[in-house]
Amino acid sequence: MDIRIEDLTKRYGPQKAVDGISFTVRAGEVLGFLGPNGAGKSTTMKLICGLTAPNAGKITVGGHDVATEPEVVRRMIGYLPESNPLYEDMPVLDLLRFAAKLQAVPADRIDERLRTMVEACCLDREKHKRVGELSKGYRQRVGLAQAMVHDPDVLILDEPTTGLDPNQIVEIRELIKELGQAKTVIFSTHILPEVEATCDRILIIDKGRIVADGGPAELRGKAQGRAMLNVRIEEAVQQEVLDAFRSIEQVEEVTADGANGYLLRVAPGMQLERTIFQLCVQRRWILTGLHQVETRLEDVFRELTLD
Repeated sequence: MDIRIEDLTKRYGPQKAVDGISFTVRAGEVLGFLGPNGAGKSTTMKLICGLTAPNAGKITVGGHDVATEPEVVRRMIGYLPESNPLYEDMPVLDLLRFAAKLQAVPADRIDERLRTMVEACCLDREKHKRVGELSKGYRQRVGLAQAMVHDPDVLILDEPTTGLDPNQIVEIRELIKELGQAKTVIFSTHILPEVEATCDRILIIDKGRIVADGGPAELRGKAQGRAMLNVRIEEAVQQEVLDAFRSIEQVEEVTADGANGYLLRVAPGMQLERTIFQLCVQRRWILTGLHQVETRLEDVFRELTLD
């Protein structure tokens, strides 16, 4: 089920939390939504779910307009907010049953859906406990189960792995990937390796605007033109090496990396390995290492979102 966002804008007073963004998420696609705190991720998710109204723009889910058909759209969406509000006095199974009834799950299917959610979210040992007795990680699992109990076509998950230990993160990651084969999934996170391992596509938002959109390899590739070289030189005065590298026109930045290491940011399209080798020969420096550093998604994120 496709989600279409067209020229979406949301203001809070004079501030634009979302500033005229447009994008489409296709059925069977897992979209990772990245951005610094306050970038507009959570606001965009709430707008898609119909929990707050935009100042301008249009959102459709499966062809249904969120503004004119909010109840229809909400039946299609499972939403896990970052705060994950739960009724702490209710036992887990009672809470999930209550959520299923609110979402109009047919009475003859509720028990089946509860069993499926308990298994999928690994809640079997905790299912009879009250929510208030659970650890933060298990509460997060309950929130995820509650979001999925009505088997929605679209999942909107805001920081779904918050509070989980590494083993639980892997389990939820695999669950999201499995769900993405049949559903449209949007989830936000600050854990960049998690995005690379889970997402088909990444959308980076900053100050309410989309600054990057593509697959993990594609985004890294866009930053590859400005290469980073790792150089190791021994039996040389560090300041002399730094000055020599800075005198090379195509080198944009040089920093020391330990006693004998240097990191060089090179202008787009420049291949400086031969130049560096010849410089070391001329200065009689011992070159013990020279390789290009692979661009990480973290580097791309910082480049796009740092002022």
